[in-house]
Amino acid sequence: MENLANKKCVPCEGGVPSLKDEEVKEFITKVVGWNLEEEDGHKQISKTFKFKNFRESLDFVNTVGKIAEGEGHHPDIHIHYNRVTLVNYTHAISGLHENDFILAAKIDEIKA
Repeated sequence: MENLANKKCVPCEGGVPSLKDEEVKEFITKVVGWNLEEEDGHKQISKTFKFKNFRESLDFVNTVGKIAEGEGHHPDIHIHYNRVTLVNYTHAISGLHENDFILAAKIDEIKA
């Protein structure tokens, strides 16, 4: 499988199925530290990042925002002082799409 961080998110306006369980199992191995969860009947992936202080958290969120805008795919973002939790899933299909893993891989590159 190609390095996900080198791929580009493709527009997803719905009408496509979410990833099958076996596809999710393969993709989750490519994004270290991301957790597979189920909430409100849909699968999602999440990861919490820790920082020294609130300023570093905000800087990280702003960088994530630039990447998300460039990809046209946006995570749910939760800031708790020195921790940022990101949740990826494709709202239009109420589940996981390859885009969610591509975005996760790109985010991991900035925190590496």
